[in-house]
Amino acid sequence: MSALLDFLPLLAFFAAYKWGDIYIATSVLIAVTLVQTAWTWFRTRKLPTLALVTTALVLVFGALTLALHDERYIKWKVSVVYGLFALAFLGSNWIGAKPLWQRALDEQVEASREVWLRANTAWGLFFIALAAANAWVLTHYDTATWVNFKVWGVLGVLVLFTLAQVGYLSRRGRFKDGA
Repeated sequence: MSALLDFLPLLAFFAAYKWGDIYIATSVLIAVTLVQTAWTWFRTRKLPTLALVTTALVLVFGALTLALHDERYIKWKVSVVYGLFALAFLGSNWIGAKPLWQRALDEQVEASREVWLRANTAWGLFFIALAAANAWVLTHYDTATWVNFKVWGVLGVLVLFTLAQVGYLSRRGRFKDGA
């Protein structure tokens, strides 16, 4: 259920775009993201850094999109978010005791540092590729194509990449009992 809630702003954005336009979709994205963030705070009394950064970027780029009536801002937000994800993954290879991906999955998977570094680097490079792909699609295609790419293309590639990562970790590591 939690994974579905993570995609709620994206799905709401898509539905609002299909029903209206990019500006209605951006307004809905802002509203749903704020509600989701408030709900997370209400349930857990804490907000993960990722949620705070994503919410802040939705607010800034969404507000610019609406205030300036320029859809490029909300489209570029995607590349900025993916670029920050890439920076976080790649930077964590050198900053901190464990790479980011290991910190996220350490309780479920046991693997060598080398395996974690490779998996973590793969995620960083994956997000660089997504940022570049988003930039290319938003500059070469119309908004309807970009929305479909953002929702279905990125979601599909993300699922496939995640499955590949699970396969990699299952071959090179060991899933702990109960995981």
